[in-house]
Amino acid sequence: MSRAWPAMRIAWALLGVLALAIGGVGAYFSLRPDSGPAPLAASGEAGVIRLHAEPRSVAVAAFEDGQGRKRALSEFQGKVVLLNVWATWCAPCREEMPALDRLQQKLGGPGFEVLALSIDSGGAEAVKRFYDEIGIRSLAIYVDPSMRATAALGAVGVPTTLFLDAQGREIGRRAGPAQWDGPEAVRAITRYMN
Repeated sequence: MSRAWPAMRIAWALLGVLALAIGGVGAYFSLRPDSGPAPLAASGEAGVIRLHAEPRSVAVAAFEDGQGRKRALSEFQGKVVLLNVWATWCAPCREEMPALDRLQQKLGGPGFEVLALSIDSGGAEAVKRFYDEIGIRSLAIYVDPSMRATAALGAVGVPTTLFLDAQGREIGRRAGPAQWDGPEAVRAITRYMN
């Protein structure tokens, strides 16, 4: 592995810390300039994610599963996907992981999947240790230790979550953690499931 990858991880961490220091959590969430017009929530509720005005195509993104097999986002077409880019060393990521696990327990199946994509350089073993440590049982292990898929997806920090429709198009995005298993998120996501 080149020396550039550790430097990139440090840069990501510093970017998140800087954003939080300058403007608090709101600044971190607004690192991505186009957050779209409509919240992913019932009208009148504060949304957990902003929808784009129009669905967007998603870059070809290859990563690995927990067994080291090559995987691609295209394999998940046909179901709604909440793609969460995260890392075990990211404090907000660690806090939101149980909520993502509970969301997968509630809604996971043929019509929906939480795809938790770790950028840990330790790969699947680092994720497995973390899952065991905090009791994650419903999320599959997916890793992008090279961060190539993450870069292709345009994630500017962790956690970053992309909301994909059943055609594999990005319909919303959030930078920063959220309570993904809360009632407003569950109601909103189920509206997009067939």
